[in-house]
Amino acid sequence: MPSRCLKPNKALVCVALVWGGAAFGAEPASDPQLSQIPRTKAEQARISAAVAPTTDFTAPEPFEARPAGAATVPARRDAQAFAQPAAGILGEALMGWHLGQALFDKLWAPSPSSTRASDGLGPLYNARSCQACHIRDGRGHAPDGGGAVSMVLKLSVPADPEADAPAIEDWIATAPDPVYGIQIQDFGAIGQPAEAQVDVSYESIEVPLSGGETATLRKPRYTAAALGYGPLAPGAMLSPRVAPQMIGLGLLEAIPAAEILARADPQDSDGDGISGRAAIVWSVEYGQPMLGRFGWKGIEPTIRDQIASAFSTDIGISTWLRPAAAGDCTAAQTRCTEAPHGVDAEGAEISREALETVVHFSRSLGVPARRDMDDAQVLRGKQLFHDTGCTACHTPKHVTARLTDAPERSFQLIWPFTDLLLHDMGEGLADHRPEGRATGREWKTPPLWGIGLTGQVSGHTQYLHDGRAGSLLEAVLWHGGEAQRQRDAVTAMPPADRSALIRYLESL
Repeated sequence: MPSRCLKPNKALVCVALVWGGAAFGAEPASDPQLSQIPRTKAEQARISAAVAPTTDFTAPEPFEARPAGAATVPARRDAQAFAQPAAGILGEALMGWHLGQALFDKLWAPSPSSTRASDGLGPLYNARSCQACHIRDGRGHAPDGGGAVSMVLKLSVPADPEADAPAIEDWIATAPDPVYGIQIQDFGAIGQPAEAQVDVSYESIEVPLSGGETATLRKPRYTAAALGYGPLAPGAMLSPRVAPQMIGLGLLEAIPAAEILARADPQDSDGDGISGRAAIVWSVEYGQPMLGRFGWKGIEPTIRDQIASAFSTDIGISTWLRPAAAGDCTAAQTRCTEAPHGVDAEGAEISREALETVVHFSRSLGVPARRDMDDAQVLRGKQLFHDTGCTACHTPKHVTARLTDAPERSFQLIWPFTDLLLHDMGEGLADHRPEGRATGREWKTPPLWGIGLTGQVSGHTQYLHDGRAGSLLEAVLWHGGEAQRQRDAVTAMPPADRSALIRYLESL
């Protein structure tokens, strides 16, 4: 087993790694964020049977009604369907969840502020609260003429692979724009010019379908307009990202990494055309390589890493994990870096305790129960979902680790419909901006649980990483690359089958 040294920033850690297969060594396959009890052989056998693909589509499967296992919550019929604590969150944990919800909704103010506990915003930022992007804990949307709130433009430039980057196999070296950093901030505090405004234009693409039907896709083109600090660097790469829904994150974090890695097939050795790769990233929190689970390209390994990163880049709030008081401001933006900040005695603008409360809230949002599972059209759509091969990436079932400190997430059969791996989705969805190990054509498989409630919760039906798809059918038709065969099968289906497939997705 070859030894690789990982050198993020000033830390130097050497670990044994095997890249490209199921065995990644002790470090990336470990789960330091989990207090877990190892699986027994008997448990492994039970798990294999529980997650095996079904072959009976005449009735729902056992436990299918509860996609989050014991943590499943009722399927509310209003816009607050995602804003529920997971079942099993009780007592002090429930009180902490509500406090975390308040901090998630909190509007931050620029420094100096008369309310010290609320200052530190920016100086450059995308939103004043977490909830402003993750509206009602659901999906963001593309710009609607009133700005890009709930969507950001990620930014990077090519970099020297030997520069300050972790020596992770297949890592694609990039660097922040020397002036604009890693993300375009389209708002600024008083006296701080915004970095840019996000402009989007669309080209319509007609897609012929069987039965004489057609669908119209929107092909977006994003630009950073009204640049406030001069031109972008040569070779700058922009990638739009809408805020993803928040439900079930703690359950995704509780799936053992080794079981996700075991599904990776980067060389397509089984010949099914699907070659999922693991996103292996450096954890700022744990100082080691870990499986990337969060973000559209799996760039963050834990919920805590993800939230600290979002506080820093989206809101400009520093934490113990991301201590830069000026957020994503660069040395070239002196007015920003010299502006007042809200750093307290602990050296951050939000305390460890407050950050942990937001982590607890985000980890514990409930997944609503399934709906209409025994409907004949839904069952037909489920069979088509399986027969077409959609489950090759959107893996229906997993079993979480047995945990010593979180009974509501411990040893649960869950139905998130994701393998948490990177897949080449073709040129149509390519953003041509690599991130970590992910190429400019690769995206992490997003979970599908709750997707049928998007319109109810978020007030729109926009899907994919940039909200270009205005319906679930459009989202399917944008699939390419490894999913080209599945996409083509959908266009060729009889209209009644295509409707059944979409009806099944709406039931998730």
